[in-house]
Amino acid sequence: MAELTTLARPYAKAAFEHAQSHKQLASWSAMLGLAAAVSQDDTMQSVLKAPRLTSANKATTFIDVCGDKFDEKAKNFIHVVAENDRLPLMPEIAALFDLYKAEQEKSVDVDVTSAFALNQEQQDKLAKVLSARLGREVRLHASEDASLIGGVVIRAGDLVIDGSIRGKLANLAEALKS
Repeated sequence: MAELTTLARPYAKAAFEHAQSHKQLASWSAMLGLAAAVSQDDTMQSVLKAPRLTSANKATTFIDVCGDKFDEKAKNFIHVVAENDRLPLMPEIAALFDLYKAEQEKSVDVDVTSAFALNQEQQDKLAKVLSARLGREVRLHASEDASLIGGVVIRAGDLVIDGSIRGKLANLAEALKS
């Protein structure tokens, strides 16, 4: 995983710097998201692995599948990525680009998993508290998992706050074992 990120980083950085300088972060994020989805398609993966196709053929096929969703700079980007045989890395490139974009915009995606559905007022209050703690704009994504028994698990990047009863029971069991 770390190796893929290392390989994808220069492409994501180059795309981010171009998009930032031309004030096109949102459109580049969308284009890279589409490219990531296309690269994960089974048919496209077989095209990308085909030894008889040149990198230019692969790039052209890739761009044709994406239709008119790419501007000329994005098409050039795809050609460069293809020349270096890195099209299978598009999901990692897109993910890194979105991380750079979130860092620039001082925002963070937060996944909140709760035992029961959170109403809008609870979500807004939680988003406000997390925004103050993290010093960023928070985009909250709520989901439910009855196996938590009660409480919530909050994930923001590499920060995990486990306030669930299941987590507390697991910690208690671990403490009793030692």
